[in-house]
Amino acid sequence: MFHSLYLKSLKLAAHKSSKVFLALVSFSESSFFPIPPDIMIVPMVIAKKTDYLKIFLIATLFSALGGLLGYFIGSTFLDLSMNVIQFYGYEEKVLNLRNDLTSGSGFYVFLGALFFAGFTPLPFKVFTITSGIIGLNIFIFFIICLVSRGLRFFTVSYLSYKFGHIFSKFMQKDGAKLFAIAGLLIGIIVVIIYFLIK
Repeated sequence: MFHSLYLKSLKLAAHKSSKVFLALVSFSESSFFPIPPDIMIVPMVIAKKTDYLKIFLIATLFSALGGLLGYFIGSTFLDLSMNVIQFYGYEEKVLNLRNDLTSGSGFYVFLGALFFAGFTPLPFKVFTITSGIIGLNIFIFFIICLVSRGLRFFTVSYLSYKFGHIFSKFMQKDGAKLFAIAGLLIGIIVVIIYFLIK
């Protein structure tokens, strides 16, 4: 199933209305669709390098808006939300999180996790839905979505623009590792800055 969706997403990247399809994939991936927009971004940028900024902006904006749908699902349809979360194997973590949020540190840990999920291969939809379940401030939620998704999609768009097929091959082989390491480094930098300012 996932391989079939992957191949269909690649075909959409070559379609004349690829930007519309990118918006749809970016929007739906943040709340229920399993294939990330990166699959479309890379071939789209390679095909038309001058559009790399436009492609990055479309993916970022619609992914953040899709996050709002995930938030709405979490805040309104608890049973459906838990089914999605259970599908990805995060049910126990979400239940534990609801208990931990009584402390201030639990709240900040979740904000960090939300950012990390937006930047890395973690299932972002689980965290957008969970944000709705726990009633995270919607403005803080949307800003984190924009920043984390923006950093991720700009990185993918720019490196596709700069290195083309070399980066495409790298993404197919080691893309998940790249974003996991980069997300971890960003997290460490943010923590260091936080303690320096405090």
